[in-house]
Amino acid sequence: MYPNGSVLTLVLTLHSLELTETSIYPAFIFGLITYLFILLCNLTIIITICLNRNLHKPMYILLLNLPLNDAMGATSLFPQLLHSIWSQDRSISYPACLLQGFFVHLNGGASYLILTAMAYDRYIAICCPLRYGAIMTTNNLVKIITGMWLFNVIIIIVVFSLLIPYRICQTHMTDLVCYKTALMKLLCDGIEVNNIFGLSCIIFYHGLSLSVVAFTYIHILITCVTNKQSDAKIKALQTCGTHLVVFLLLEFITLFPLLSHRSEIIPAFLRRVFSISNFIFPPLVNPLVYGFKTKEIRQKMFTCFKNKIRSF
Repeated sequence: MYPNGSVLTLVLTLHSLELTETSIYPAFIFGLITYLFILLCNLTIIITICLNRNLHKPMYILLLNLPLNDAMGATSLFPQLLHSIWSQDRSISYPACLLQGFFVHLNGGASYLILTAMAYDRYIAICCPLRYGAIMTTNNLVKIITGMWLFNVIIIIVVFSLLIPYRICQTHMTDLVCYKTALMKLLCDGIEVNNIFGLSCIIFYHGLSLSVVAFTYIHILITCVTNKQSDAKIKALQTCGTHLVVFLLLEFITLFPLLSHRSEIIPAFLRRVFSISNFIFPPLVNPLVYGFKTKEIRQKMFTCFKNKIRSF
């Protein structure tokens, strides 16, 4: 048992990566390339939107939050993970673990809120095009983005604050990442309180996003079916269909590791694989689907690239 006063100096041990000596360097190189590629893709989208005034529209301003969030999520994991692979040291201080967990969960919550806001934006644009300018004003857009991030930060602070009053009985983590559910298993008591609040947050985030996305995409589908302009119908269906697939993928790979901690049926190895994949697939898929595949962003990137080549 470790008293509350000693938690600042407490050192935890994350679950072993189980790497052989011959696989350390390939794993490190793979992880480093993956991290750099994630940063490159997301920073390209961020810079493209920021530097082009034609993209300073509600749709793209909301989209801008996605690569910012993905870059933050990847950075919350990869530097520490790469250090662990290189040094084969899985120790992490308790405050550092709390900090990583905070940003990991902030990233997860923000992903749902951003995609929910983007779905609402597409709903207004497709189903209420004449009112779009009046609804998605600069003032309302600032309120949506500020409210979304502020609400998310407050919830995650409360989630991790619930860990602080309780004593810690062990230091060995059951996961590769400092998830709240893994940290919760270290406590001597207070597990029920943390479990109930954690489940409530999961239900809220997923329930809210699923409800809004289902409502908006059903109405978008109805509008597309009744739309006599075949080109507009096909474009809207392709865009929304792709976005829906990405959203469902996020639902699965995010929800699986969170719920698997609360079930003894799911193998621990499978849970750990999904806990890492959550920081790889969305940050790689999102720029491709929401960024490079978007015609306006793609054109601006190509234009910028051509101008840079000509300048040399």
